[in-house]
Amino acid sequence: MAAERRSVITLGGKGSSFSSSSVYKIAFGVANVRIDSSAIERLSTKPLPLIKGSSFSIPEELTKEETRASLVVLLNKLLLANSGSVRSVLPVKIMEIVNSKDETFEFGEVEVTEGESVVLEKSCATLVGICSVIDHKSTVLSQIVDSVAALSCEATKGDITSFSSLDSGDGFGNKDAISVAGDLKVLLNGSKAVGKFEIEEISKIPRIHGKFRDVVRSVHSDARVELNSGVKGCGVGEALGATLSALCVPIKSLGECSFLRAKLCFESIVNEDLRELLLEKSCVEYENLKSGVKLALVEEDPCRLAHKLNECLGIVWRIIGLEAAAAYFALAGGDLFATKEVLKGDKKKKAVLGKGTSVIIQFIKERLVSSNEAANGGDQVEQILYLYNPESHGFDCLLAKVKEIVESNENRRLPKLPKGTRDFAQGKMIIREKAFSIIQNVFKKHGATALDTPVFELRETLMGKYGEDSKLIYDLADQGGELCSLRYDLTVPFARYCAMNGISSIKRYQIAKVYRRDNPSHGRYREFYQCDFDIAGLSEPMGPDFEIVKILTELLDKLEIGDYVVKLNHRKLLDGMLEICGVPAEKFRTICSSIDKLDKQSFEQVKKEMVEEKGLSSEVADRIGSFVKEKGDPMELLNKLREEGSEFLGNESSKEALDELSIMFEALERSKCSGKVVFDLSLARGLDYYTGVIFEAVCIGAEVGSIAAGGRYDNLIGMFGKEQVPAVGMSLGIERVFNILEKKQKLEERKTRVVQSTETQVLVSIMEDNKLGEAAELASQLWEADINAEYLVNKRRGKHFDRAMSTGSEIPWMVIVGKTELSEGVVTLKKILKGSEEEVPGVPRDSLVAELLKRL
Repeated sequence: MAAERRSVITLGGKGSSFSSSSVYKIAFGVANVRIDSSAIERLSTKPLPLIKGSSFSIPEELTKEETRASLVVLLNKLLLANSGSVRSVLPVKIMEIVNSKDETFEFGEVEVTEGESVVLEKSCATLVGICSVIDHKSTVLSQIVDSVAALSCEATKGDITSFSSLDSGDGFGNKDAISVAGDLKVLLNGSKAVGKFEIEEISKIPRIHGKFRDVVRSVHSDARVELNSGVKGCGVGEALGATLSALCVPIKSLGECSFLRAKLCFESIVNEDLRELLLEKSCVEYENLKSGVKLALVEEDPCRLAHKLNECLGIVWRIIGLEAAAAYFALAGGDLFATKEVLKGDKKKKAVLGKGTSVIIQFIKERLVSSNEAANGGDQVEQILYLYNPESHGFDCLLAKVKEIVESNENRRLPKLPKGTRDFAQGKMIIREKAFSIIQNVFKKHGATALDTPVFELRETLMGKYGEDSKLIYDLADQGGELCSLRYDLTVPFARYCAMNGISSIKRYQIAKVYRRDNPSHGRYREFYQCDFDIAGLSEPMGPDFEIVKILTELLDKLEIGDYVVKLNHRKLLDGMLEICGVPAEKFRTICSSIDKLDKQSFEQVKKEMVEEKGLSSEVADRIGSFVKEKGDPMELLNKLREEGSEFLGNESSKEALDELSIMFEALERSKCSGKVVFDLSLARGLDYYTGVIFEAVCIGAEVGSIAAGGRYDNLIGMFGKEQVPAVGMSLGIERVFNILEKKQKLEERKTRVVQSTETQVLVSIMEDNKLGEAAELASQLWEADINAEYLVNKRRGKHFDRAMSTGSEIPWMVIVGKTELSEGVVTLKKILKGSEEEVPGVPRDSLVAELLKRL
């Protein structure tokens, strides 16, 4: 009989990585290991001094699979070590032992170099090997267990409506629980067997399974790092031990939940002997699980903990298999054990199973082999347990089938946008491109150069810059080991860029998307464009501040968004005001965050937050209220605040702010844009990095909130470099401007025609079939002359006019080529816009471009 063929896994190749799945396959004899020839060549060929013989030992209590996993990890650690201190003889010897069928795994006395000895003693190969096996088995279990639970939902007729209530849409839902609930709904899509009884064991599936997924992901992350790292530093054993300890309780909860669901399924099994058999087996495994987890939780040695945890994981796999058997026999078992006469006489309509669960039931049924013991079901229970054993030959097919169901069920997973995002198409793109063109022209007019930065930054770059809004930063699940986050704004990346490149003076603009993980209100999004203009470097006092506000008013005027006002304040004036009111310095930023809500909330609501949540006295809050109500014409309010006896003049911070605002307000007045500016003491801006003037633009009468904001941030660039570079900037939230422009466009459309969603000027209409060459020749002439053109080849005349006159994308001119035109070598020009129709027949082909350019 030919020997069973095994796959081969190669270690040591350049750029290769080692996975838990590969460790598992080698450990369980599914694959052999091979050392890449390049790795052998890298190892030392020079005679190296040998130290006393080393007898590498594996703990006796380990299984042969755990031992083989430990050895293959040790082999990989040797290949990752400094090649000058490791010979080829030891890795080759380990490879031979791993690939052999000998289960003694004896090394004997081996003389080793100093470098080899370090790897043998400090690699934690045994712990990493068992951890890799646990990683693979638990990862696969997290993919399989939901499908078994779905069968139990139907077998118990459980109510699954609670699965839909997990995602509240406020960003605070448990992501893993929501994901589990989503997979269960896919598996149960179309099921008529669920929804009758509210069962606790069913309702808690998403949270129990979700927590298991969460911890398994942590184990996988640690295993991946350790498998592909050389022997570096200390603490690997303690760190992996802590990660594995965190898996103990979720494993127990998963097994317990499965056991309780299985007990409920037993009640629906018609064969009494089978019911008793399953109950007995399940109770034994559950008791073993409880005692096993108890021992694991008190184990201090990381290797013994991993070994005990691996045993517990095997027990949970058997419990899951028994649940699958119980649910299967509850759903399909009546037919398996009933006589033919009973089957013929049973006219009761069967419950319709879910589209996913019905496939799994059929999959199990097809793989059950009939035997003499089938009457009592004992043999079939063993077959199902074998099918749900990750070491079995049929398991990969089962796993693939479950993945296929969950990932490919398109009947339920209708395409939809994530919350807080939107598509831009047709007319919206025309509006957006026009707005961007206006904005870029204004920015360039003021001497700015364009800059683009990565859409994500290191998390440490972004944290600590946004105050209470830092919780809205999107973190990325990065595979490279770096902690990264999507950019929250464009200002911090700009500051990082300046510091990295030693830039001390620059005018820059950037138009790009930013991301915020909040619950978006009307007109706000989680992904949106910002249009930023910043001036960094030393300059005339208040000159950049004035210019930034001037640019903002120019932008809003040219965009023609309607009436607006720019609210303006100074951070130092705010600090002085808070100091005058008796607010402790350490609470300035958090109180500013509360004050900033006054445009959306009443003062009483804000006062309640300041007193009850942030610890201010009621008297201090009332005093703040007396100041923040002040707003009005810039120069008038400034003069009022600078009157003799004003408390602001007695405060150094606020006096400095008033002096700076005096310079700025004069410049704004002489530039004829102060009429759009309001001095507002309630404006606070919640971002931590502002140090001077702050401002915010708001549309009057439009329910879209602020549309632009900015201010001075003199210390931000210095956070990333050695030198402080003063800077001021503004950011236009273009999404809200889009909303205003879209509404305005719709009003115009009612008075005139529909806006064009394309900029096509000419349609080349070939009114004969199979004449692509004609279309190619004429259209190419137009394209080369920079005329926006499309073509259509179709014998049906109506198709051409339908295309040219389609709603939202009208094309003003047609170049018509029919039988007559083809025979005479001419074209007909036809303008089809209502009210300005025109037709020019018999235009020679060589005059086509010239004739069109006259009329376009």
